[in-house]
Amino acid sequence: MRDNHSNMEIDEVIRASMKMADVPAPELNNKLKAALYQQEIILQKQPVMHKLSLWYLPMVLNLITFSLLALFALIMIENIYLSYFAAGICFYAGAAGILLTIVGAKRASIKEEITICIEKRGILA
Repeated sequence: MRDNHSNMEIDEVIRASMKMADVPAPELNNKLKAALYQQEIILQKQPVMHKLSLWYLPMVLNLITFSLLALFALIMIENIYLSYFAAGICFYAGAAGILLTIVGAKRASIKEEITICIEKRGILA
């Protein structure tokens, strides 16, 4: 009998809690809305995407490649004049790659086209 009575009390408490309808006060509701709008304005002012320009990447890779070829030529070629000649050609090709990349970026306006856009992540994004 006692178990049945305690079950009835628990059922009554559960039913009473389900019937409650708490409504926040209008002042609290207005304060929360104002804080939410302020946070939204702050987030809208921040840039959504971070841009990473990669126009210089071909120039750097070209310079590294030809520098390594020049070093390889200096190490592997036994004839000193021939090795200096091959290394000079490699350094010249590297310098020409730098010049062509800079001129190409200015003339063709490819700085904007060779850009990676990274989106922000997290709660504030």
